[in-house]
Amino acid sequence: MIAFVNGIVKIIRNDRVVLDVHGVGYEVYLANALSQKMNEELFLYTYQHVREDAILLFGFIKEEDYEVFMRLINVKGIGPKTAQTMLSVCSGKEMIEAIENDDIKRLKSLPGIGAKTAGQIVLDLKGKFVSLETSDSPVSNPVWTQVQDALLSLGYKTNQLTKIKKEFENTELGEDEMLRQALILLAKRNGV
Repeated sequence: MIAFVNGIVKIIRNDRVVLDVHGVGYEVYLANALSQKMNEELFLYTYQHVREDAILLFGFIKEEDYEVFMRLINVKGIGPKTAQTMLSVCSGKEMIEAIENDDIKRLKSLPGIGAKTAGQIVLDLKGKFVSLETSDSPVSNPVWTQVQDALLSLGYKTNQLTKIKKEFENTELGEDEMLRQALILLAKRNGV
């Protein structure tokens, strides 16, 4: 398995680039390939797709996009080319938000995705991106970590908590008071 490639861009095509890696040319399918520049160094996270008639490399500049791609290709009806086309229009972060917020309309607007497939994406992937969301942002308030765990155990979703997290990052509140205020904020956002 080829996990990444780092080389010089030698050829640019509509949907892929060819990288010179120590004298070997790797053809890598890349979303927005035309935005790359000739003779510049490029590092890509890659997925090696093996078919009966071909071995293809799909590349990603951001690790987050790679992680979203890997989960998308496990959804029934979505192959690597479709997943990459989706990510060329919608970043990994936007895709996660759409999935976690049940935004079927946004997913249906992506190339090659109909209502049935959009629903399948949400069904299969909602809640699977918690580790991606939490690993990107360092915790600045350890009390918030305890409160977040309590709220998750009460049934709140990670995307709901991400929206209110900034309110509590730099406060000196104790755990009980922070939990109380977080519940009030969440109730207001839900129109209660």
